Amino acid sequence: MPDCWRRNLTTVNLPNYFLADLPPAATLSASMITEACQSLKRNRQQYLATRTTYNIVQVITVLAGEWLREDSPFRRMALKHGPTQLGFSRETLTRGLDAFFRELTAQRIEALVVAELGHRQRLDAFSSSDHEGQQMRAAIVTGPELMVHVAAGNLPNPALTSMVLGLLARSAQFMKCATGTSLLPRLFAHSLREIEPKMASCLELAEWRGGTAQLEEALFAESDCVTATGSDETLASIRQKVPAGARFLGYGHRVSFAFVSSQVLSGFYLDRVISRAASDVTAWNQLGCLSPHVIYVEHGGDADAKYFAALLADELKAREHTEPRGAVPEAVSVGITSRRGIYDIRAAHSPETQLWHSEGSTAWTVVYEADARFQLSCLNRFVYVKPVRNLEEALQSADSVRNKTSTVGVAVPEHTLGEVGAALARWGATRVCPLGKMQEPPLSWRHDGRPALADLLRWTDLEFSG
Repeated sequence: MPDCWRRNLTTVNLPNYFLADLPPAATLSASMITEACQSLKRNRQQYLATRTTYNIVQVITVLAGEWLREDSPFRRMALKHGPTQLGFSRETLTRGLDAFFRELTAQRIEALVVAELGHRQRLDAFSSSDHEGQQMRAAIVTGPELMVHVAAGNLPNPALTSMVLGLLARSAQFMKCATGTSLLPRLFAHSLREIEPKMASCLELAEWRGGTAQLEEALFAESDCVTATGSDETLASIRQKVPAGARFLGYGHRVSFAFVSSQVLSGFYLDRVISRAASDVTAWNQLGCLSPHVIYVEHGGDADAKYFAALLADELKAREHTEPRGAVPEAVSVGITSRRGIYDIRAAHSPETQLWHSEGSTAWTVVYEADARFQLSCLNRFVYVKPVRNLEEALQSADSVRNKTSTVGVAVPEHTLGEVGAALARWGATRVCPLGKMQEPPLSWRHDGRPALADLLRWTDLEFSG
């Protein structure tokens, strides 16, 4: 660990290196945003634009290694202040951060570069794949001068991923966070500054309420590329403000669900499937686009869907002791209680509905319904379990979200995975993964079916004379 990391950083009062570090009473102005963007561009040209991919990858992997250390002061600050500021328990934060930083290895980052760009040095110099070489061609990719990220407030990992990809692109970056959500991006930026202060000088972070016109107009006016995550309405509003010459990459509202084959519902496999389903429901408290709203359970196994739901309820009850959900706003608890009341009444009048939930809290809820139609969950560990005859019925039942589905988590025999994956791809899913990994996408995940890194870059072709 670098010596500078050994300081006892016990409070969230970090040095004022970034705009997000300013006291809450501080007022941002359009001129401050403009000056910050112009400073970022100068710093990029001096400290980042000419760095090699190898150098940047080394910095990222060292940074990730430090975050995975138990004695990392930035990790300790995240786990100490995160539960209060972000609403996740310490255990949930630990699991989520570990899953993220474990992905940042040199091997996986290089694999991302090669898979999307065709050559490991494509960001450094004109390079040729075998096919390009035969055609007497080469190509180089370059990142935007200034990349602006408009981060959603529900989960921290997408914002961290955006910063990592921006570093690989050699872009100056301005991260605009929703009010009260900048803790982990700030800690990430400060930890980078401890290792590579010049590289960190190409980052800026700030918080303000979405729709603050003067600040956003100043920010977008300086941008070459804007990425944004949020509701479809939010994206439409941002798109209108982005200058015509700047690239806009929006990631809107998506939902996810799971499918469990009858062939894995017996013996040891059943216990493992239940555990993995619970992992997907509890990860990041089921928030974000990758968590399952519904788990479809195929008829014909040793355990039917109702029994599956009862076992899942037992597992979620146990997880509440080892990985508690944490506190939620009163309005969220009221919404969960109200939704429970609907299914409590239905369960009292029909065997086609059954309800299990935590006693004395809204920590977890499982609803069994014989009606297979897709149902939006109110999240925060509230999940539906529904029986289907087969995968085809599951997809028919989810037709209402066909164009809004991100991830389908599957528990199927290995020899059927290709067939199941192909059916889901044709239906419209952009990611199919093993149950238990829905909220742990790899670094190379193609968000909404689009390349993670290549989407940010501009290609330049070079043709040689024959």
